[in-house]
Amino acid sequence: MKKIMGTLGALALLLLLCFGWFQARGSGATITKVTDVGSTALQPLAEAAIPGFLKNHQNINVTVQGGGSGTGLSQVQAGAVDIGSSDVFAAQQAGIDASKLTDHIIVVTGIVPIVNPKLGVDNLSMDQLRGIFAGKITNWKEVGGPDKKITVINRASGSGTRLAFEQVVMGRQETVKAQEQDSNGTVKQIVSNVPGAISYVSSAYLNDQVKALMIDHVEATSKNISNNRWKLWSYEHMYTTKHAKKATLAYIRYLQSADVQSHLVKEAHYISIHDMKVRRDADGVVTKIGEK
Repeated sequence: MKKIMGTLGALALLLLLCFGWFQARGSGATITKVTDVGSTALQPLAEAAIPGFLKNHQNINVTVQGGGSGTGLSQVQAGAVDIGSSDVFAAQQAGIDASKLTDHIIVVTGIVPIVNPKLGVDNLSMDQLRGIFAGKITNWKEVGGPDKKITVINRASGSGTRLAFEQVVMGRQETVKAQEQDSNGTVKQIVSNVPGAISYVSSAYLNDQVKALMIDHVEATSKNISNNRWKLWSYEHMYTTKHAKKATLAYIRYLQSADVQSHLVKEAHYISIHDMKVRRDADGVVTKIGEK
């Protein structure tokens, strides 16, 4: 009898241990992972929003990585990530079937030409900016600056910021072959260290390390971007598959919420989608909001 009771006791202990193991496993299984890869222009906002989002979504783990718009779009299309962040419409990116993805526009960012603060140049005309990036203007003295060679730092070919820049600034002109970098942060660092360098970054990356140029004496302010006086801007998109999981959509809805759009978006130097007076389509056509 004692042997039977001992066996039953051991069995009960084993069941209790198993129950605890399954309970722990069940608790761990409630954590849902959301992975966002792509645009480095959107990355600062996407990362900054995570703490606020997690306050009411402790069961969701959000990971944000750069890599460029092309990478983000190709990976979300392949099902490798939940969100593909992009500075451009999916229809503009080669190899992407936009019909299989859902577009969630999060914010608008200015794209701003930058130079070294010690250069002494504050303004370029659009023609001069185009001439520099086409390789036709090669010395700063040609645009009223010092006698110094211009060093063009371009964005990598997979960069959505580059595609948006070329659509607005270059038109049909080819961009000069130059050093290429795939992130806003790296570009800013190089320009801050190279006296004759010029490049362009998302407005979220501007600080006193670099000098933001005016174009045709127009500054890249939120007001000028919202009414298209500053024409060099792009949407920041988050693309998902047609059947995105609930956790992914919850994170995107949080970024689009009034709380984030009215506070965090402005603090991070983006423009709220609700403040825009114009819209731009994938072909680059700009119309006033309210007009067809």
